[in-house]
Amino acid sequence: MGKEALILPRRLAKGDLIGIAAPASPFDADEFASGVSVLEVMGLRVYIPEGIHRRRGYLAGSDSQRAELLNGLFENRHIKAIICARGGFGSSRLLQYLDYEAIKKNPKIFVGFSDITAILSALYTRCGLVTYHGPLVTTFGDADRVTLESLRAVLMSDKKILVKPKNSVVIKKGVAAGPVSGGNLSILCHMLGTSVQPDHNGHILFVEERGEAPYRIDRMLTHLKQARCFEGLAGLIIGSFEGCGDYNEVLKIFSDITGSFDFPVISGFEAGHGKTNITIPMGLAARLDTYKKTLAFARAATSFAE
Repeated sequence: MGKEALILPRRLAKGDLIGIAAPASPFDADEFASGVSVLEVMGLRVYIPEGIHRRRGYLAGSDSQRAELLNGLFENRHIKAIICARGGFGSSRLLQYLDYEAIKKNPKIFVGFSDITAILSALYTRCGLVTYHGPLVTTFGDADRVTLESLRAVLMSDKKILVKPKNSVVIKKGVAAGPVSGGNLSILCHMLGTSVQPDHNGHILFVEERGEAPYRIDRMLTHLKQARCFEGLAGLIIGSFEGCGDYNEVLKIFSDITGSFDFPVISGFEAGHGKTNITIPMGLAARLDTYKKTLAFARAATSFAE
């Protein structure tokens, strides 16, 4: 994160206005409408900006259009949180166009995952803003109860978040403390060597992936290792690896590549591209305990809503 002071966004309350961003790919209109309905059932009002339905190949409009839409949502003082419509492709292309100074002056909840990892990470690195690795609007319609309850607990509750995976596998035992960082494995690799390369030193790194063969996961983890991203890491938590071949083989790769390090490693976190996608605050301090198989955050995931 560098030397930026940590910024914890304001807690959501019923009746608050939520802005929808489309920083990556275009999306299905029916899935979008279904997701908006879920937000409204949660007691939130939804603002859908003009131009959000643009299509430009595999992108939801030009880079400047998508960046302008996102910057505008941060600058709009009536909007209390921003949730992304869809992941896909193209979020990294926006990073040079984001107004980080304006975002620091107008901090608010920002939610997404998958390709959105690039923005989650950049906002934490450049602004010190706690962001939220969680579901997209187009996934709300099919989201299970655990996914929606997690989102509500993280964004609308004053309780400290405790994550206890049901089917965790401990790869290396231990206890660790530090801010949580990370997201989609391939996106994190592609951020190496850029002006927004995240610094995971002292952090508990979370990774998830979808549709990558085991040899590609091996390649990406090796890349992170050779880029010295694992040196100084406090701990490693493994989320969903959907469509990535045999899960035990994936865990064996993690074990092989992290074997020379002392930090604890545990899998089974239902976050990412699986059916269940819990919301994880990025940048917030937590304690990882593989003996209890828990990730316990040190404070509520949002600041008091006046």
